[in-house]
Amino acid sequence: MASPGALEPAAGSVPGTKVELTVSCRNLLDMDTFSKSDPVVVLFVQGAGSSEWKEFGRTEVIDNTLNPDFVRKFVLDYYFEEKQNLRFDVFNVDSKSGNVYKQDFLGQAFVALGEVIGSQRGRLERALTGVPGKQCGTILLLAEELSNCRDIVTMQLCANKLDKKDFFGKSDPFLVFYRSNEDGTFTICHKTEVVKNTLNPVWQPFTIPVRALCNGDYDRTVKIDVYDWDRDGSHDFIGEFATSYRELSRAQSQFTVYEVGPGAVGAGGAHGPALSRLRPQVLNPRKKCKKKKYVNSGTVTLLSFSVESEFTFVDYIRGGTQLNFTVAIDFTASNGMPSQPTSLHYASPYQLSAYALALKAVGEIIQDYDSDKLFPAYGFGAKLPPDGKISHQFPLNNNAENPSCAGIDGVLESYLQSLRTVQLYGPTNFAPVINQVAGAAAQVTDGSQYHVLLIITDGVISDMLQTKEAIVSASALPMSIIIVGVGPAEFEAMEELDGDEVRVSSRGRYAERDIVQFVPFRDYVDHSGNQVLSMARLAKDVLAEIPEQLLSYMKTRDIKPRQADLQ
Repeated sequence: MASPGALEPAAGSVPGTKVELTVSCRNLLDMDTFSKSDPVVVLFVQGAGSSEWKEFGRTEVIDNTLNPDFVRKFVLDYYFEEKQNLRFDVFNVDSKSGNVYKQDFLGQAFVALGEVIGSQRGRLERALTGVPGKQCGTILLLAEELSNCRDIVTMQLCANKLDKKDFFGKSDPFLVFYRSNEDGTFTICHKTEVVKNTLNPVWQPFTIPVRALCNGDYDRTVKIDVYDWDRDGSHDFIGEFATSYRELSRAQSQFTVYEVGPGAVGAGGAHGPALSRLRPQVLNPRKKCKKKKYVNSGTVTLLSFSVESEFTFVDYIRGGTQLNFTVAIDFTASNGMPSQPTSLHYASPYQLSAYALALKAVGEIIQDYDSDKLFPAYGFGAKLPPDGKISHQFPLNNNAENPSCAGIDGVLESYLQSLRTVQLYGPTNFAPVINQVAGAAAQVTDGSQYHVLLIITDGVISDMLQTKEAIVSASALPMSIIIVGVGPAEFEAMEELDGDEVRVSSRGRYAERDIVQFVPFRDYVDHSGNQVLSMARLAKDVLAEIPEQLLSYMKTRDIKPRQADLQ
């Protein structure tokens, strides 16, 4: 839960992962003569593709300190695929004026939310600036994902001596679980399978999210009905019993036995009736009324109960997982001469080329999750000097020993330099660079490194069979592939590599995971010429699948976040 006074986004916002930001400042400017400053922090957010800043919320004012630790938190919706720019302005409140902007300005800091989350342990310190000639101190930000009851329960139950309901045979029992609501009603949340012709069924273990079972309230009533299955759907009621998540969880250390019978479950509202801690009633109310000697309609025993956490993308990033970003750019002749305005590589003094826009859109978000900000960058489909040899994985910085560039600006610089020195040629082969990154990904498979390869291309792929083989092999490794198609070409072949509909296969082998995301850049171009908006739209779509792809790798390898780093 957020602390009292936590600031929520405006109503109507699209829900994402909730992240709570805690704010502190150190060594603030002292603007008061007879005491220390009385600081407050105002958070501004910037919409995707917009340059306008809007106030999101404020901390409380803390009197007489240059090193405040604010209690009020900022709760934001976090989206990995968006560049979420934040601005923190610090003011000294020394009057009763409600207009904080008329108070003494102590400094400001600009940061992306992804930078905070991508920092070690989700902690980031940034210098405050904005007061000429003054050292303004620093702002410290801590990002924590708010718990949304992400635990998953696995349990198994059996029953003994249930009432016989069928004339020619025994009962065919099954269980129905209900979560209680605040208004005293119940919502069905699980049905077991039917076990045929027995009064002593043993049901298969099943898994259910805790939020589905009790909405995160461990003392909320969970009602369980026992039925005898009938083919015509008129299932016979055997009995019921009530429990709670907290009571069920005790079965981790001991069996819990419930009597099946009446109970008028639900009379007590969301928390239901008081629950007997030893043998909660699971009875049939109609039989109880008719038979004075009625004891119960059988018993249900909880055989096992275990809880596992459903880890999120943020858990792994905070646990130290690094995203390693690699770029591969198409240098084939079909792009056109870079010096001509019709070329897809042409960059005018006023705007970037489609290749540079795609690179910046994706790279500027991913770089927040890579601590060293060094990115290997390759070209393919060009003839290299001095002998004109065709290459499909040449380093853009012309350094085969160390193809990494410093930051996205370094990649852009090397890309533009390569355009001036190599000859655009062909064909369009993806497999060599995919295998190159796969080789790096295979070196570290413990979950501490995850590789993202961005391929930007203009045309039809020439080595489809080899590329499929490379993708199938890479699907077992910690890596994802983003393909951005630029220009007017048809990209049907690329759609085939994006395994959303049909999983990619090669020579009878299917990809373990869907690791490819393809988009045509033309679908995201803002026709008014707003390049910032075009990049925001592109990044939002191409990066949206990365968190789930990372989680799918971790889950298939049973890799959990490094908890030691989360403390």
